[in-house]
Order: sequence, then C-alpha cells, then structure tokens
Amino acid sequence: MASRVGITYRNEEKLEPYAAAVKYAGLDPAPLRASGPYSLDGLDGLLLAGGADVNPELYHQTRHEENESPDDERDGMEMELLAQALDQDMPVLAICRGMQLFNVFHRGDLIQNLDNAVRHRQRGVTDVHPVTVIAGTRLARIVGTAAFAVNSRHHQAAGTIGRGLVVSARSDDGVVEGLERPDRRFALGVQWHPEDRVPSHEPDTRLFEAFALALNR
Repeated sequence: MASRVGITYRNEEKLEPYAAAVKYAGLDPAPLRASGPYSLDGLDGLLLAGGADVNPELYHQTRHEENESPDDERDGMEMELLAQALDQDMPVLAICRGMQLFNVFHRGDLIQNLDNAVRHRQRGVTDVHPVTVIAGTRLARIVGTAAFAVNSRHHQAAGTIGRGLVVSARSDDGVVEGLERPDRRFALGVQWHPEDRVPSHEPDTRLFEAFALALNR
C-alpha cells in the first residue's frame, strides 16, 4: 500500500498539480480542505501547498496594502497540523505559502511585499530566475548545489528566519528560496512550485522522490 500524504488546500482547482506530483512519486494524496474536517490520522506525510498570504497578525505585523485577504481558517488548520506533524517527526514538504507558514510557525516573519515583487510573481512562466542551493543542507543532498532556474509566483518571502530553521537556497537577488529544519527526519520548504514541473524537471522530481523516500523509511 502506498504511503498517504495529506495535502492542504482551499480551492479544489489548485489541488491537482500537487496530487499529480505526489502520485508520480508513488504516494497516495489525501486532500485536507481548510474548511475541514481534517486530521493526520492514517497519514504518513504532510504537504503544505501554496495559496493566499499568511495573516501578518501571526507574526505581529500590520497588514500591508498589497496583501491578499487573510484566510484565518486555513492558517489555523495548517498551524495545527504542522505542529502535530513535527511533534510526530512526520515528513513535511512546504511549498510557497507553505514555506512561509513554516517560517512563521517557527517564530520567523515575512517580507510582506518584495521590492522587486514583479520579478518573482510571474505566473505561467517555467523558468523565472536561478536559485543557488547551499552546500551541506538536506536540499543540497537532494538536488545538488549547481544553480538552476525555477518558476515563481509569489510577492512575499521569509524575512527573519524562524528558530531552528536553516536557509537552504536563495535566488540571485538574495530572496530566501529554501528552508529546512535539520533536527527532523524531513522538514523542508521551497519558495517555488516544484509540483508544476514533475516529471519534466529533474531537481523538482528529485525533491518529490526524496519526500517519498522519507515517508517509506
């Protein structure tokens, strides 16, 4: 039986790329909608997907005028599930908004609107900018340290890094593109959208395969 991965989401139409990437890696997707009910019971891993901006109240800032309307229901669900998953040492993969929430959960904060947000928010473009993976990190062990181009559709990014987290990748303009928690079996986030490029892009495919391997240990 395939290992089951809970995938958080709000809008069903945005769920399919994550589910398809999880299936390609040999895993069974289990959708976890923000409106519930939700539970980690019977799951082997957790994927925090992309979506609306995290409410800045969670990191003690006033909402920027460029911010999307907060989704407090989803924020609460994901914070709760992430706490449970980390407590159980369940593998976690956090993507885009998911990585930002991962940082906030660990008491970090976010840059609410990047000065060069236009560069990083390019929907539908396959290769937007390069990222460099930092040697010695788990991400480097998965994809190597050679720079590669990623897709990108965000206007926010990790600011102050959360407690216990390590930066594992940056864009060429210094934006944090990867975070991980080294004291867990697999707790890793990326700012781009690897699910959109599985299986056509090798680094993104390796990331999902490594996630699957962690679940099956």
